[in-house]
Amino acid sequence: LQAGPQIQSWNTSNGARVLFVAAPDLPMVDIRVVFDAGSARDGDRMGLAELTNNLLTEGAGDWDADQIATRMEAVGAELKSGSLRDMAWASVRTLSAEKNLTIAVETLAAVLGAPNFQPEDLERTRQAMQVALRRDEQNPGTVANKAFFKALYGSHPYAGHSGGTQASLAAMTRQDVVAHHQRYYVGRNAVVAMVGALDRAQAERLAEQVTAQMPVGQSAPELPLVAQLQQANLESKVFPSTQSHILMGQPGMHRGDPDYFVLYVGNHIFGGSGLVSLLSEEVREKRGLSYSVYSYFSPMRRDGPFILGAQTQNAKAQEALDVMRAALQRYIEEGPRMRN
Repeated sequence: LQAGPQIQSWNTSNGARVLFVAAPDLPMVDIRVVFDAGSARDGDRMGLAELTNNLLTEGAGDWDADQIATRMEAVGAELKSGSLRDMAWASVRTLSAEKNLTIAVETLAAVLGAPNFQPEDLERTRQAMQVALRRDEQNPGTVANKAFFKALYGSHPYAGHSGGTQASLAAMTRQDVVAHHQRYYVGRNAVVAMVGALDRAQAERLAEQVTAQMPVGQSAPELPLVAQLQQANLESKVFPSTQSHILMGQPGMHRGDPDYFVLYVGNHIFGGSGLVSLLSEEVREKRGLSYSVYSYFSPMRRDGPFILGAQTQNAKAQEALDVMRAALQRYIEEGPRMRN
């Protein structure tokens, strides 16, 4: 904790929480605005959060997508956005010179607070997401990942795929997108993270500018707790591939979990340290069953997954799965062990 950066925190006038770290050594500023607006908020409109987020940079305020890109290119700034299960965000990286910073912040504020959601942009983005879904069907790793989350989370909002389905995307309307944006892209549902060559007064002004076009709104309601698994389950999917993708796991931990560091270190020893992990020793080094085998925790707002993964020859899939299970069971019973 003593070695970490000093994080200053306050709230903007419309309720956004700000986290600021002064970093004067480089003439740059990074700003990311994060919303509790990921696919866990899709409800019965799977893909809505990602569709909404994808449309932010397609047109905002007086600018279309090309004009937004031109503005950022002219000052050498970078504008990004993204959406996952737990969150959606938009960010800029820019030089701290006044002209660069002003244009970057003005653009980010418009993208967040005044997106246009033009019908033609929506249709083009919808089709791009549908193409991505068809491409996913040809990727065994993606097929396995979707099946894993569905089996692990059941009826919980984490179960769904962020990209939605062909049917859900086809049924999406502009009104759905506007309603999602109006509900979740608001001050009290936002966190503004800033790092760069700024002092506190400058950071406060920038935070107000970035969030100026957002209504105050309300924070998103709490997500339901994740139910623990009651019994083991094995799901196999036939796929025309020479390799099998194996994912195994259970609900793990949430962000801020009191056991975070203990579990992180424990998993680093077990399967999170690459070729020198215990899991790699059993699966790869001793038996040559997989080139890459791993495990990790993915903390989320609620309990995210603990995952073990590997790819192996189809004929070796059951053996690899058995060895992974045995390695985990031994680690649970014995913990880290000294090596000769």
